Amino acid sequence: MCEQFIARAGEPFRLDELWPFTERLERFGLAGFGWGAAWLDAAGSIRAHRDVRAFRDDPGRDGLGRTETTSLLVHLRRPSRLSTLQLPDTQPFEDPRGRFAFSHNGDLRDYRAARARFRLQGRIRGRADSEVGQRWLEDAWSDAEPVGHLLGALHDAFGGEANFAVLTPDGTPHHYAGNPQNPVFTFRLGRIGIAATALYSIDRSLFRFCAPGATDRAPVRLHSTIALDAGGGPIQAVRRANR
Repeated sequence: MCEQFIARAGEPFRLDELWPFTERLERFGLAGFGWGAAWLDAAGSIRAHRDVRAFRDDPGRDGLGRTETTSLLVHLRRPSRLSTLQLPDTQPFEDPRGRFAFSHNGDLRDYRAARARFRLQGRIRGRADSEVGQRWLEDAWSDAEPVGHLLGALHDAFGGEANFAVLTPDGTPHHYAGNPQNPVFTFRLGRIGIAATALYSIDRSLFRFCAPGATDRAPVRLHSTIALDAGGGPIQAVRRANR
């Protein structure tokens, strides 16, 4: 029952401008079992923070909130298996080569064979299926392949009901909507554009409880990837190839 969102704006914003929204997303989304954020720094590199405590309980969030960025990814954990409550399974994950940060909400159904293979390679440190998705994406990543196609292929590879979020060093955040139990919406909070999961509520309760002042609200089609442009506006969704 994780929740996650991506955000982007034309001018830098402090992370704590979105902390009230983040806190409500964690509370009403029944998360609170670890959290993390990835953002673009002034040099164009992806930076990250992760903690096994809830967002509301992490003392590092206040200092982190003073950080400025134009692009952000936040993941709030509520794992299916509480045995995965450890830092190696806390998201977002960082690509070792700095090409992307990645997070996942939902389940990857057919991950066990790939997990065994990655474990033999010495690349598995945690216990959750999400890390398997990260390792698969590391191997499949190509700058010549659109991110939306890669995320669709990731879902095809493992099945299940899954949302994915990715942040790349060019500042573009992407959100794939593949979990019908937790739909994805785009909207704006002031000058900041956002794509977020919806509290495992298939109606629009996200806006009632977490973002009552949101404008430009729109659902993301199932099995599509939305990106946010340089001004935070949604770029037309890329459909999963076999849907």
